[in-house]
Amino acid sequence: MRKEVIAADPGIYSLSETNPRVASERKAYKFGWSWWKTLLPPIIAFVIFVGGWELFCRLADIKPYLLPKPSDIVLAASENAANLWVSVWTTIIESVIGFLLSVVLGVGFAIILASSKLVERSIYPYAIIMQTIPIVAIAPIIVIWFGAGVNAIVIIAFLIGFFPMLSNTLIGLNSTDHNMKNLFYLYNASPFQTMFRLRLPSALPYIVAGLKISCTLAVIGAIVGEYIAGIGGGQGGLGYAITVAASRLRTPYLFACGFSASLLGITFFLLVNAFSKWMLSSWHESEMKSSEG
Repeated sequence: MRKEVIAADPGIYSLSETNPRVASERKAYKFGWSWWKTLLPPIIAFVIFVGGWELFCRLADIKPYLLPKPSDIVLAASENAANLWVSVWTTIIESVIGFLLSVVLGVGFAIILASSKLVERSIYPYAIIMQTIPIVAIAPIIVIWFGAGVNAIVIIAFLIGFFPMLSNTLIGLNSTDHNMKNLFYLYNASPFQTMFRLRLPSALPYIVAGLKISCTLAVIGAIVGEYIAGIGGGQGGLGYAITVAASRLRTPYLFACGFSASLLGITFFLLVNAFSKWMLSSWHESEMKSSEG
């Protein structure tokens, strides 16, 4: 029996696969749909939560100083927008400086510890002990040494974010592939070359993980520092604003300050996460999989 082979019309494939305009439109559609799939569920959940909160407060007739409605919080934020922005900006400056100090010194000390096992065994236990001491317990000492104000707040933010950077970087430096280290040894690479051309690049995913932890802890540290050593008056940060609002039972403004602190931490995390994708997406499997998915 004779079989007939029917050739497909090549024009069909040219329209759908080889046509640049169609391909770009399809790519844009897939990109937009992936964004909608990512953003739509949390947006819906947020609307339901806020709407339920507003409805519950209105039906139960709860006083604003006990549990304010979302509309009360928005109104308080708008009425005190100038003071709120000054507080947010002050906390941003303190958090960023403390975060950058924790990154530079955390990575630097991790390199020193990873360069010698004797140094690591001698010093690293004391870093762990420092981490276990509550920051509230040593904050008064910091205030005595550095004085109340920005200096003490930055030091507190730095101390909270320092250990995650040190620990994650040290783990990454010690996790370098032994075969690659042996290869560098065979080519007579110096310890400096092995550290900065092999071990430090290999530790980048661990360093990025430390950045994601430290950036949010820096915000927490700055607000905690403002509780203890904050600047009063019109130059106070979010911690000072929260303290004043709580003492005067301005609960809606208290919630506005708390949500501002939360948004600040989320913004820091998203910026560091974007930096992580930019740095690792072209070669590391963790970000490559996340970008494909």
